[in-house]
Amino acid sequence: MAKVELKQPIVEEISASIKDAQSVVLVDYRGLTVEQDTRLRKELREAGITYKVYKNTMMNFAFKGTDFEALVPYLEGPSAVAISTSDATAPARVLCKFAKEAPKLEVKGGMVEGIAYDAAGIANIAKIPSREELLSKLFGSMQAPITNFARVMNQLAEKGGASAAEAASETAAEPAAEEAPAEAAE
Repeated sequence: MAKVELKQPIVEEISASIKDAQSVVLVDYRGLTVEQDTRLRKELREAGITYKVYKNTMMNFAFKGTDFEALVPYLEGPSAVAISTSDATAPARVLCKFAKEAPKLEVKGGMVEGIAYDAAGIANIAKIPSREELLSKLFGSMQAPITNFARVMNQLAEKGGASAAEAASETAAEPAAEEAPAEAAE
């Protein structure tokens, strides 16, 4: 009974962490050096991702009866969990990028926006740019035609302005030329 009481707060902590999660990724961290683990935790923290090591039995209890129950088969061997409540692709992106530098880090699987993925699926999700990158590309592509239109209009105005000034000076010179002979004729 005492063991269950000790485990309950940990299960509740995991449950609270995954409650509003957009994505959860499980990894096997065995073989990482202390320096690599510290750097990984820093990168995840900077990306707004919660990263913790829990016992598989605790995660199993927390996942039961939730959408994250699909992750239970990946709870083999030592497991760490990366959780993001803001950017659905961030944990996959950061972990897969880091795994290239530290091959000992093994992505097991995860869940992104309610869909469970194996390690290959998480690797594919890692290729998706962040929301900010996608928005900046969208705004850039929307801004390009407007910028080009403004550039063309400016060039037309400059050309039109030059020819209009020339035409105005020619028109002003013509009446003066016509008046001069008329005055001389008188």
